[in-house]
Amino acid sequence: MTSGKSRRRVTPRLIVAAAGLAYRAAPATAVAQALLAIVAGATPVAVGVLTKLVVDRLVGPGGGPVATLIGLAIGLAVAGVAVATLPHVLRYLEAEWRRRVVVRAQADLYAAIDRLPGLGRLENPAFRDHLNIADEAARYSPIAVASGGLDLLRGVVTVAGFAGTLALLNPWMVGLLVLAAIPTAKAELRLSRQRAELMWQLSPTQRRHFFYADLLTGLAAAKEIRLFNLGDLFGQRMINELRALNKANRRMDRKDVLVQAGLAVAGAVVAGAGLVWAILAVRGGRLSVGDVTIFIAAVAGVQGAVSTGISRVADAHEALLRFTHYREVLTTPPDLDLPTDPAPVPPLSGGVELRDVWFRYSDEHPWVLRGVDLTIPQGRTVALVGLNGAGKSTVVKLLTRFYDPTRGSLHWDGIDYRQLDVAQLRDRIGATFQDFMSYDLSAAENIGLGDTDLLDDTERIVTAARQSGVHDALTALPHGYATQLTRTFADPADRDDVSTGVLLSGGQWQRLALARSFLRAGRDLLILDEPSAGLDAEAEADLHQRLRGLREGRTTLLISHRLGTIRDADHIVVLRDGVIAEQGSHDELLAAQGAYARLFRLQAAGYQPVPS
Repeated sequence: MTSGKSRRRVTPRLIVAAAGLAYRAAPATAVAQALLAIVAGATPVAVGVLTKLVVDRLVGPGGGPVATLIGLAIGLAVAGVAVATLPHVLRYLEAEWRRRVVVRAQADLYAAIDRLPGLGRLENPAFRDHLNIADEAARYSPIAVASGGLDLLRGVVTVAGFAGTLALLNPWMVGLLVLAAIPTAKAELRLSRQRAELMWQLSPTQRRHFFYADLLTGLAAAKEIRLFNLGDLFGQRMINELRALNKANRRMDRKDVLVQAGLAVAGAVVAGAGLVWAILAVRGGRLSVGDVTIFIAAVAGVQGAVSTGISRVADAHEALLRFTHYREVLTTPPDLDLPTDPAPVPPLSGGVELRDVWFRYSDEHPWVLRGVDLTIPQGRTVALVGLNGAGKSTVVKLLTRFYDPTRGSLHWDGIDYRQLDVAQLRDRIGATFQDFMSYDLSAAENIGLGDTDLLDDTERIVTAARQSGVHDALTALPHGYATQLTRTFADPADRDDVSTGVLLSGGQWQRLALARSFLRAGRDLLILDEPSAGLDAEAEADLHQRLRGLREGRTTLLISHRLGTIRDADHIVVLRDGVIAEQGSHDELLAAQGAYARLFRLQAAGYQPVPS
């Protein structure tokens, strides 16, 4: 990924990408907006010309034919109706256009995120900052660019119409207005660039502000915040981040208001000079009263159109600079080395191997794994144990191909992981992660997410729940499997119904998460990462009895700190400081009197009577 600064440039390709996105989202609305923009740009010119004709006829000798005056009056009335109604119509169309663009842009954005096969990008702080801005840019930038272009089109029509009139009355005034627009355009574009750069600089601060706000309002940290009285601490930190945001934005706003005030004074001076000339010209007989009215309208119209056009171009410029972050996310390369012609993933018949695997998360991080050779034979259970930080979770991330090894390779029946179709590979793996998710959805959906093809298969979902031992708990809920396992969301009709949502206990959530793995019972490789960490002794014994049935004849990697739960594994591997310290069966490792035996004795001692 390139640096943020080098990306912040507006190029023709970027403009085409943003405008093209807006057009594809709602082509009919875009065409209607363009046609109405032309009409809206021509309407002030028509009003000015008709007003001049009416005034000249009214103050001239005889006032002209009545029919002509009535025709001009009707024309003025029609133009007035257009001036009064067009902004409302345009505002409605733009709002509808914006809604459709937001749907299209966010669909493309989150589809791009979903296409990232690994976790490397999502765990990268710089990419998180791009993503933070891209999410806002998806809602704002395409329509700002497209609307800015249409406003520019409307302004060009207005300026062209009034400029022709001004050129007939006073050519130098046209030149003066053009010259006055140049510093305005430069200042506006400079401000837009600075605002876009400020957003990039403030993105980490903004994300920290959201982080503390989520902590204070979410359920995940609510118990500790209240027990440890952390509300004031996190609340003050949230306010400090907000103050930092406000301070930086305040400086930008002050610079903005000073520049805008200076430009407004310069514009007023230009308009005032023109008005003085027009009054003197009327006094000298060089202009008619009608000429003065259109002159004033033309100067005001040109200044307004130019000012609005420059402002919208500056807004579009800023939006395009933000849009670079959106494009960065959409065009970011995969965080894994994906083959152009991936090999199909065969049913596992031999086993999964790690061959001389070294891994670290970046060149600045220490090695997590150092030369690991590990085989998980087909149909056998391999247990992986070790102290915290030994590298067990990293092995899981490599087996599920969330990352590729820095050195070495992984193999599925002898085929290098990098040659395989990653989606097919994961479809052959069932896993329960130590940090499993508890979704704010119904009980049935929480299980069905383990295999979305079975999301509506009630029988399979119930079977999986029975296998994990959570069925009775779910049937006892107010609405059974249809009960929402959250109090965060509720339909308006159910908001006051106390039975709408239920919060499960940690052990119940653990079993429910395991039911997702039971739903994937036909997969080739089963990964169980601390499957009983949240259970009491009785529930743990019951669950491991159930897991033995699930593991029977299946290729399984079992990770647990509780060594008593893995003693029946076919093979036990002890990981320490990123290397395999020892391996063998439970009895072999106890006889070896190594690290495993020491850990086993420490845990067993906790169940022995305390000497009196």
